[in-house]
Amino acid sequence: MSMTPPDTQAQSTLCGTTGWFRANQRYLMAALEGVRAALEGRRADDPGAREATLRSLREHMPAPPALETLCATFNLSPFERDVVLLCAGVELDSTFAALCAAAQDDPRRTYPTFGLALAVLPEAHWSALTPTAPLRRWRLIEVGAGSTLMTSPLRVDERVLHHLTGLHHLDEHLFGFVQPEPPSTDLVPSHRQIAEAIAGIWAQASSGEMLPVVQLCGPDLAGKRAVAAAACEMLGLHLYSLPAQVIPATPHELDSLMRLWEREAALSLSALLLDCEGLDRQDAARESAVARFIEGVRGALFVTGRERRAVRRRPLVTFEVRKPLADEQRALWHQALGPAAPVLNGGVERLVAQFDLSAPVIRSACAQALAERPAQEPPPTVAAELEARLWAACRTQARPRLDDLAQRIEPTAAWDDLVLPEAQRLTLREMAAHVRQRATVYETWGFAAKSARGLGISALFAGPSGTGKTMAAEVLANELQLDLYHIDLSQVVSKYIGETEKNLRRIFDAAEEGGVLLLFDEADALFGKRSEVKDSHDRYANIEVSYLLQRMEAYRGLAILTTNMKKALDTAFLRRIRFLVSFPFPDAAARAEIWRRIFPPDTPTAGLDVQKLARLNVAGGNIRNIALNAAFLAAEAGEPVRMAHLLQAARAEYVKLEKSLTDAEVEGWI
Repeated sequence: MSMTPPDTQAQSTLCGTTGWFRANQRYLMAALEGVRAALEGRRADDPGAREATLRSLREHMPAPPALETLCATFNLSPFERDVVLLCAGVELDSTFAALCAAAQDDPRRTYPTFGLALAVLPEAHWSALTPTAPLRRWRLIEVGAGSTLMTSPLRVDERVLHHLTGLHHLDEHLFGFVQPEPPSTDLVPSHRQIAEAIAGIWAQASSGEMLPVVQLCGPDLAGKRAVAAAACEMLGLHLYSLPAQVIPATPHELDSLMRLWEREAALSLSALLLDCEGLDRQDAARESAVARFIEGVRGALFVTGRERRAVRRRPLVTFEVRKPLADEQRALWHQALGPAAPVLNGGVERLVAQFDLSAPVIRSACAQALAERPAQEPPPTVAAELEARLWAACRTQARPRLDDLAQRIEPTAAWDDLVLPEAQRLTLREMAAHVRQRATVYETWGFAAKSARGLGISALFAGPSGTGKTMAAEVLANELQLDLYHIDLSQVVSKYIGETEKNLRRIFDAAEEGGVLLLFDEADALFGKRSEVKDSHDRYANIEVSYLLQRMEAYRGLAILTTNMKKALDTAFLRRIRFLVSFPFPDAAARAEIWRRIFPPDTPTAGLDVQKLARLNVAGGNIRNIALNAAFLAAEAGEPVRMAHLLQAARAEYVKLEKSLTDAEVEGWI
């Protein structure tokens, strides 16, 4: 099958015009007249007259007729062409059925058969009937049920029939498998360069040569599709997409899908984007089917996915499609914001520094934020509100992928809620400064150009349970106006080889867009001291640690890990953490301060003595539990919170802790 029919670009442009459509109808009717003559037994007429008539009609057409492109595309012989016309004639001309019956001397046989075709059509040859010949291989005709191959009814495929008449639509057998991709919008320069390179590679391919597969890797899902669509537009191709998850695993069904798509691609001048995003590489049957599809299907094929694939029996070129560069994102923001951009007073720079968004996401965020924008140029107060809406819109746009992987925490804690020694508070404020100023230091001041390693901002919060590690993360998220996601590493770590890295990759990939604050709890579940390699499990456990260290160093946001057992952590791991914050168990003075701040202003209290309460030897998390339970007891009694309620709540909390409440701790409470 030829993938480059003559004058395909002209046909693609003009086939929808009225002039071509009418001329194509005349050409088709003239071609059918030749088959009619054969059915009527007029084979002795001048054999060259028919071809001369068709040649004259073709010369006056703005683009080649559909029948001619069909023959050229599938390399049909004159006999095979006439078989297709014989079957099409029954569908298009009511007199053909009677002619078929008369030619076969059977009034019941109002349909064409191979026996009829071999008997009446010129230049007949038996090889046209084989399953590997174009008529049956490409399903140009369908063979019905019959006692023999010679007497079985023949029918032209509906997609082929519509093509012959000049009508184009997706083959109904491909519904549910492929879907059309929208045309590309304005590409950023870095993406346009990739699209132009792809178009150049395919344009240079020789006629009949199998085109190389174009593999598009990288984190920008929308960018990869836009690049593919742009490359197709440059070549005059339509683009359809196929999710790899729907590729059938059985060889027969897989071969059927491949043949149907190859025929569709040739008829409609289309390319296919095989979407392998999110495909489970551990599913051996699915991976095998995808590999067979990539290496077996002909035509223009894109393959998208995060990871590179190896293709052994077909040429392959790979392009990395990353998110738009910082300058390109800046231009996208200005373009989408229009006249509102200049008055944001550095707001665009702050958005670019924090969020790593694709072009569609930037446009969506602007549309969301500008929905309530005043018609006039915004004054400073309105500009501040607009920036806040843009910031919130960016956070919202980046959430959906991560919401399925981790628990989002709404940060409510502020600096005043945090009771920590001053040294730890200063470290936390320094962390916030690093996040806010990373664009200035890395990009403007050039530190990123010196080395790409170690640019991620990572921290380890170490200390006993309830000492404020999660609250400190909330404070930072609140300060930086970022989403906070809690990841329980004990749930991420898998006993199956490779699964832990896959889980971590999905989390980091999803978090990159919004630069969210990631809080990995129970870090010692993964980051324990790496053992001496004694077997494959030890080796893969060490790979998991190394993988996470690598991703943390590259992550553009802030990643915080918490542990109750700092001594269990690998020293090599600790060296690669930028900040280490120790959360000590609170002493009596710290506990008294926590008690002073624990009740909201609207909570009624009476007779509380924070010095006596501070004698309870518990951490801040337990203090919160006691205060909350006491508030419920007081509310049920219709009273303000008193020491008696706190005593009852403290006893219940100590039972959970499996500790005994001593007389010294509660002496003089009531």
